[in-house]
Amino acid sequence: MAKARTTKRKSTKRKPVEEELAAEQAEQPEKTPGSPVAVEDDDPPVGVETEAADVTEAREATEEEGVEPAEEESTHAKYERIKKGNLYLTDLQRLTVAELHDMAKKEGITEYTALKKQDLIFRILKERIRQSGLMYGEGVLEVLPDGYGFLRNPNYNYLSSSDDIYVSPSQIRRFGLRTGNIVSGQIRPPKDSEKYFALLRVEAINFENPDLLADKIVFSDLTPLHPEQRLILETSGDELNMRIIDLVTPVGKGQRGLIVAPPRTGKTILLQKMANAISTNHPEVKLIVLLIDERPEEVTEMERKTAENVEVISSTFDEPAARHCQVAEIVIEKAKRMVEYGQDVVILLDSITRLARAYNNETPHSGRILTGGVDAGAMQMPKKFFGAARKIEEGGSLSIFATALIDTGSKMDEVIFEEFKATGNMELHLDRRLVDRRVWPAIEISRSGTRREELLLDPKELELVYRLRRVLSDLNPVEAVELLKNRLAKTRSNAEFLMTMNLD
Repeated sequence: MAKARTTKRKSTKRKPVEEELAAEQAEQPEKTPGSPVAVEDDDPPVGVETEAADVTEAREATEEEGVEPAEEESTHAKYERIKKGNLYLTDLQRLTVAELHDMAKKEGITEYTALKKQDLIFRILKERIRQSGLMYGEGVLEVLPDGYGFLRNPNYNYLSSSDDIYVSPSQIRRFGLRTGNIVSGQIRPPKDSEKYFALLRVEAINFENPDLLADKIVFSDLTPLHPEQRLILETSGDELNMRIIDLVTPVGKGQRGLIVAPPRTGKTILLQKMANAISTNHPEVKLIVLLIDERPEEVTEMERKTAENVEVISSTFDEPAARHCQVAEIVIEKAKRMVEYGQDVVILLDSITRLARAYNNETPHSGRILTGGVDAGAMQMPKKFFGAARKIEEGGSLSIFATALIDTGSKMDEVIFEEFKATGNMELHLDRRLVDRRVWPAIEISRSGTRREELLLDPKELELVYRLRRVLSDLNPVEAVELLKNRLAKTRSNAEFLMTMNLD
């Protein structure tokens, strides 16, 4: 069998970039391997009627002090040591408005009560940098079409804000940065005619040495495999929802799962419990919950009822469709960059139906209209998002569990579901009839399942699960769930249930 083609990211030492930076490098000391790098900013574009207009004259200082040789410590630990005791932008972004008001008062800033949170942070940072002279920040890079980019803050759901950090085209070219990279480093405040902070020195990329980025294989060239390493959702004996999912639709790292749900069947609660189960049983997994076109109160509930290490990103129903598309693209690109570094990432998306609706509104019409008013070309980007889920042979995985809405009375939603039907390797169906009888979880066992589940289950466990399914298939959906719940409630774990199973 032919060897899979792999393409490495272009080296950061390629000749064209060296020629561009020759003038700057002539006066700078030689870069020690593993040391942070300062790169002079290019002049941002002029006359663009976007946020680019706000960075028209943004330029970074180019003086770089000598750097000591790298010690034998991880880049992440080194970066934490460097920034310790210095002003750090992300720390301010985590504070509440009341705490920022107290800080502004201590700093002697006047007329701060009417400022928004981002503007208040901006004022505090300018005052503190005037006193201390050092400031550090980090964020998720979004590269704009004109070549420069900004470090966005997940605390603001990657919305454009006044405390975003400008990244010059020369820095992006030199390090081979792409949308989704987590960039950390020293920043400087805006000058008189500028409106954004600017990245002065790149200390770390994805919390690793910046030089390592050149050796990473691009996500699209990594080898996809079937999920083989299981994600255990069972946490405690009384959490029957997750125990039933573990039996009916076992999931693994790299799973592409579709949760098919009519309205008011408990899909949001199910996602909350999945998020908490994964964060409890698999702390090594980076978990992102992406809420598209949701109600604001649902977002708040998700943030409060999930673990602190779960990143909740949202775009509520009162925001434009373009915003839904933007946040989804940043999230999936961030996940891809993390997988390139060998990490395991899980995205819980609610819902892929609303994301497809947003792309249907934003995509230029191709003239090929499907039933329900869906443009044929609008499904490409949502499918690209969902299709990114995979287990990687070289290391790492990206799992996506997305909800799909049905029985909403909209023909468009039915068409969207048909487009995604059979694209996943796991489907979990929720049944309205179970909800009407107040039976939870409302899982239709006979229609739910996982492809190649034999790769995830032990042979003995697989045999017992098959036996369980044969018994439940003879019952109607309500009787099947009630029988399974009653038997599970008498045991403390799924293993105990399977070993003592007697369904005759």
